[in-house]
Amino acid sequence: MTDQSWARDEIESPCVKICVIHPQAGLCVGCLRSLDEISAWSRMSAEARRTIMAELPDRKSAVRMRRGGRAARARPA
Repeated sequence: MTDQSWARDEIESPCVKICVIHPQAGLCVGCLRSLDEISAWSRMSAEARRTIMAELPDRKSAVRMRRGGRAARARPA
């Protein structure tokens, strides 16, 4: 079996295996998709996937997570 037998002509998932849903935005903080988008991804057309992929960079500001620990408490004087 060669690598070519597993080659697929479709858009890869943006999943980075950091699966945490932001409570206010309702988006995964890892891939920036909604739960509906994540669950439907394998059934979506290539065009629908491309549309979502194009929107992901603009979603970054909606899921800013506060860093915990000392780094979050330390504030420059």
